[in-house]
Amino acid sequence: MPTSGAGPFDFTTAFQALVDNVELVVRGKTEAVSLALTCLFAGGHLLIEDVPGLGKTSLARCVAASLDASCHRIQFTPDLLPSDVTGVTVYRQGTGEFAFHPGPVFAHVVVADEVNRASPKTQSALLEVMEEGRVTVDGQPHAVPLPFFVVATQNPVDMDGTYALPEAQLDRFLMRVRMGYPDRQSEVAILRNRRSGMRVEDLSPVLSTDEVLALVAASARTHVADTVHEYVVDVVSATRTLSQLRLGASPRGSIALLRASQVRAAAAGRTFVTPDDVKTLAAPVLAHRLLVAPDAELRGYTAEDAVREVLESIPVPRSLAGV
Repeated sequence: MPTSGAGPFDFTTAFQALVDNVELVVRGKTEAVSLALTCLFAGGHLLIEDVPGLGKTSLARCVAASLDASCHRIQFTPDLLPSDVTGVTVYRQGTGEFAFHPGPVFAHVVVADEVNRASPKTQSALLEVMEEGRVTVDGQPHAVPLPFFVVATQNPVDMDGTYALPEAQLDRFLMRVRMGYPDRQSEVAILRNRRSGMRVEDLSPVLSTDEVLALVAASARTHVADTVHEYVVDVVSATRTLSQLRLGASPRGSIALLRASQVRAAAAGRTFVTPDDVKTLAAPVLAHRLLVAPDAELRGYTAEDAVREVLESIPVPRSLAGV
């Protein structure tokens, strides 16, 4: 794989190599795998949400194992402290000096398992590092390595003893992905794998950290026409006026949708973004940033419904339609 100057063909090859590697273990979830890797190359963080037993942690671990990079897994529990995540400053009696001991957040890939089981105080320990790529302990900033990719998982059921992620932290995730149940053929393949198939531990890295950084930069150079910029803004701003919502997406959502669309275009071998890229990624990028009004929620209306309604109401730019 190229380490610099990666073009569309190089990006497509690298992206597909990662997808194929992850799917050696995670069967029948091509869309979820592609979205996870899109999030990685967009320079964002990923929230995987679904019921237990559908492979959330396996997907996160497979993405980490496919990169020649450091990976730490944090099991979030109610008694986990912020310092257990970020690290702590300790006094060394032999030298008479204070030294910083980095926590598990100092890795290229951080798997935050069942993040909603930790207290809000501990959850907030991730806020600064997810947004700014650094941790401040005792007034001293400490940068985490690059690339830096947080993959958090949470279960939307069995909510006793859990703490829902606040809107400010949800907004830090570029995407939310749901795994869904596997189809019959994929579930049969999963059973076969239990006996003789690949495990996460058997995966070999296919990209180095330098290659990931080069491909992140390459995707950011994907051309975006002014009409697509306007389309992204129209889609996101429409969520702010929808009567069924009490909170729409912020400009951070616009930026996230644009970056993810650039990655999708590059993965498809294109040098430009189309409205279809935006439409395909709108739900995973925007839905978790929206708050449904209580009366609409009682009627079974969801954030995904809101995104779908917005996309149907906003005209696709004619100059790029069908490109």
